[in-house]
Amino acid sequence: MSAGTYTPRPGGAPLGRMITAQTALETRMLLRNGEQLLLTVIIPTLLLVLFSAVDIVDTGAGASVDFLTPGILALAVMSTAFTGQAIATGFERRYGVLKRLGASPLPRWALMTAKTLAVLVTEVLQVVLLTVIAFALDWSPQGSPFAVLLLLVLGTAAFSGLGLLMAGTLKAEATLAAANLVFLLLLVGGGVIVPLDKFPDAVQSVLGLLPIAALSDGLREVLQHGASMPWADLGVLAVWAVLGLGAAARFFRWE
Repeated sequence: MSAGTYTPRPGGAPLGRMITAQTALETRMLLRNGEQLLLTVIIPTLLLVLFSAVDIVDTGAGASVDFLTPGILALAVMSTAFTGQAIATGFERRYGVLKRLGASPLPRWALMTAKTLAVLVTEVLQVVLLTVIAFALDWSPQGSPFAVLLLLVLGTAAFSGLGLLMAGTLKAEATLAAANLVFLLLLVGGGVIVPLDKFPDAVQSVLGLLPIAALSDGLREVLQHGASMPWADLGVLAVWAVLGLGAAARFFRWE
């Protein structure tokens, strides 16, 4: 046995390995949290099944599931990228977890990358689950998968930026209350379940500029009506993504 075989090699692991390990940890934390599961899985699933099976809301011509599924997919993205991430990150900030991780070999940008990747992994699981349930309810999707993917990515970026901005500027308790309140308000007024044309004309133009409305409407245009590329909705999401991520990067406080 040669000398020095067991000599310690201090230093951080390769960056890719650190990001992968942190992503796996963040994903497990998201999936193990009961409140997160309620927001990301149970509520969207119940809403999809209930409103598809029972004629509670007038969704217009066609099967209810064809109208509801795109909106529920948008809700799933918002629940994970915005509400869940804001609450989890806010309490990590309060308890000093972010401060300690910021002092580790893992760069801060890599930590945020890992959080974003964890959100994407969770969203993939959500989309698969909701798609299976929707097909069981006789969903008939149309349109381009690429357009759907682009909408989901831009929606995730927009909601992630807003969630991190909230978590990095407000106290944890305020983040918890505000994130849940925003979730409920956008669920009702974001075109997820109730069509925007059911609201007064003066309100529709404002609601249509919300990221949840742009995401749900864009997905509906593609999956229900077969549109090739909903450029207007993509533009709204892109603006929210730039503003949200830019503001989060500028104002996020680690302590």
